[in-house]
Parts: sequence; structure tokens; C-alpha cells
Amino acid sequence: MEALFTVSFDTLVMSAITCLVLREVFIVTLPDHIAGPGGWLIDSDHD
Repeated sequence: MEALFTVSFDTLVMSAITCLVLREVFIVTLPDHIAGPGGWLIDSDHD
């Protein structure tokens, strides 16, 4: 319960930025059938 009170705005923002960066790295490095247009893990097709 004590860990819940130590969460600050800065840690939330850094977590969001980390998730976005990891998503972009996955899209660039993984093959298209996994992370690309129509991929099963990340579908980067924007209609």
C-alpha cells in the first residue's frame, strides 16, 4: 500500500514515454507480420 502513495506525476509520465518508445522500437525492428500493417502484436495500419 505504501508503494501506491509514492507514485508521482513524473513517474507516470516517464512510464508513458517508455511505453511509446518501446512501441516504436518494436514497430521498426520486428517483421511486418508481427508488428506492422495487419500485424498480430501491433497493428500499425492507420485507416
